[in-house]
Amino acid sequence: MQNQDRQPQASGLNLADIYYILFRHKWKIVLLSVAGFLAAAGVYFTMPPSYTSEAKLFVRYILESRLPNGITGDQQIKTLDTGGANIINSEIEIIRSLDLAVQVAKTIGPEKILGQGSVETNEFAAAVVLQKGLTVEVPPRSDILRIVFQNSNRAIVQPVLTELIADYLKKHVEIHRNVGAFDDVLTQQTDALRTQLALTEQRLRAAKTNASVMSIEDSKKAYTEELSKTRQELFNTQAELAGRTAALAERQKLLPVKPETPSAKPEADVPSDKMEEYKSVCGRLDSFRKQEQGLLAQYTEENSMVRGIRERIASVEKTRKKLEADYPKLTRIQLASSQPAGPVVDLSDDAAQIMALQAKLKVLNSQMERLTTEAKVVNELEPAITDLQRERDLEEAKYRHFSTSLEQARFDDALGAGKMSNISVAQEPSPAFRESRKMIKAISMIAIGGVVAGFALAFLIELFLDPSVRRPTEVEARLHLPLFLTIPRMRRNGRPALPAPAVPAAGQPGPGEAGAEPGANKKSAVAPWQANGLAAYYEALRDRLVTYFEVHNLLHKPKLIAVTGCGKGAGVTTIATGLAASLSETGDGNVLLVDMTTGQGAAHPFFKGKLGVGLADALSSGTRDNALVQENLYMVAESGKGGLLPRVLPRRFSNLVPKLKTSDYDYIIFDMPPVSQISVTARLAGFMDTVLLVIESEKTDRELVKRATAKLAESKATVCAVLNKHHDYVPQRLSQDL
Repeated sequence: MQNQDRQPQASGLNLADIYYILFRHKWKIVLLSVAGFLAAAGVYFTMPPSYTSEAKLFVRYILESRLPNGITGDQQIKTLDTGGANIINSEIEIIRSLDLAVQVAKTIGPEKILGQGSVETNEFAAAVVLQKGLTVEVPPRSDILRIVFQNSNRAIVQPVLTELIADYLKKHVEIHRNVGAFDDVLTQQTDALRTQLALTEQRLRAAKTNASVMSIEDSKKAYTEELSKTRQELFNTQAELAGRTAALAERQKLLPVKPETPSAKPEADVPSDKMEEYKSVCGRLDSFRKQEQGLLAQYTEENSMVRGIRERIASVEKTRKKLEADYPKLTRIQLASSQPAGPVVDLSDDAAQIMALQAKLKVLNSQMERLTTEAKVVNELEPAITDLQRERDLEEAKYRHFSTSLEQARFDDALGAGKMSNISVAQEPSPAFRESRKMIKAISMIAIGGVVAGFALAFLIELFLDPSVRRPTEVEARLHLPLFLTIPRMRRNGRPALPAPAVPAAGQPGPGEAGAEPGANKKSAVAPWQANGLAAYYEALRDRLVTYFEVHNLLHKPKLIAVTGCGKGAGVTTIATGLAASLSETGDGNVLLVDMTTGQGAAHPFFKGKLGVGLADALSSGTRDNALVQENLYMVAESGKGGLLPRVLPRRFSNLVPKLKTSDYDYIIFDMPPVSQISVTARLAGFMDTVLLVIESEKTDRELVKRATAKLAESKATVCAVLNKHHDYVPQRLSQDL
């Protein structure tokens, strides 16, 4: 059975895998790298020289002139911020256009551009050459056009680029700013609009003159304000007139009746100074009484201020009474003035004011009628004046637009080619210099391509094209087989090999050198096993095998060991012979090597590491008639774990196995033929204690090993692997394989 308890290994490439691939295919990598460098050198010496001239243009903005198609007009200046990429690309296409190249070819001359040896003198052929050598690019985050022209003729590089820039500036003006026949159209439209605008303004002035207004809106606003003001004043006058009329009537009702004159003697007239004094005294008396009332509202009668004002009232009252006693006529004056709501004695002023208000009211009514009439006239003329104003505004906007466009067209025409400032030459065409960057780039790509091709081929072969088993790690990681030993590839040293089978069949190879290169002579006599330099590996295989039997408690004798492979030339016979020789050195026991690759089945006994006697002397002869069941077919009983297992064996093995099972050998090693669909190896593997599957490094296919392992697993055989002829390409200091 296979050992299924191993740790799974990580998939993918690790450092050891990379080292192995590089060192295994180092000569392929070196050869392809050298081929790449040689090809790069050939390109360097065979590529004709190329000369270059370089110039730079600074594009500030793009100015376009168009025929007006609306009142508001189009934006003529296009900046290079949001739409800068499209505008710059448009300018690049203009520079690379065929028309521009043809124009340059005409100026320079097709024969100069095409060369003296060319039979073509066509301008278009020269233009194609110019286009191939022309490169226009934009440096990152700039408004610069970098123009480069390359050609093998050094004399024409700078002149061609200079002429190209000059023709481009003219072409730019023709495309973006060529007004052409627009001038006449703009002039006619401007003149017609000017005449029509003058007529409209004349009609508008006449309409305003008839309406006696300068502006409809201003007039309406003025009339509205005047009407409102006049109406408000009329209302106020009417209210005031009504109030004064009512007041006059009430005053007339309150006029006192003229008293009758008494028969007493007439009173003396009051002198004017006394009259004035009396009025002053009365006024002060009234003032003091008011002050008294105010103080009483705040203080009590015992307050000093209240008592003081009362004393003053008493003093003034005393003076008044004295004057009245001296001049009794003052009493009537005082009585008339003391009446609180007495009417005005003189009513002539009230009547005059009433008459004035009536006259004012009449004038206000007249003004209201006049303002209403004028406002009505303005309202009737408003639609006609408004239509004339709208017509005047529209014609004025059209006239202004066409006039501006005409002025712009005249300005563009005045500038002409080469006079605009939107495109400037940031760098004049440089003198011709040899361009080596493209050559260096091409040479570098070829050289690097050779190196990359070498590495790519190495990894392609290793990962995809070569399915063989090559390293010890692949045996356990990919084939899931326990690896007993890895035997390196040994070079021939001229010494004899191990002995071949005693009776080899015609055309069948005998034991050969385990690590030797293919093609060794396996039919010749073989020297002692130590002579091939692999004795240490056979001893290691022996020790590993003995340890394996001890760990798995396999103590019976003889122990049956089968050595087989997946194809011819894997070194199965050599490993079987070397293992038998190494096992014969372990003690007093005997080791028997059975060669199952011959037609008769030959046995080679070994004792203490030396070649013993022949098969006839080592085994006793027996009859085979008892095992014969039919013509050319024999059946033998083999002891197994479950008892007697009848197996049908070939005749060559049925005659040999019974004698081997009854012998006193410790180890019986079977040199089996390769595992295949027609070999007996898979059928006999179940009777073996272990099966050593020899895998030839770099020759045995991985899928072939998997199929062979599957066939051996069907007979429940315990399969272990031996990797033979392994070549460790990685230096020892870098190797990570154990």
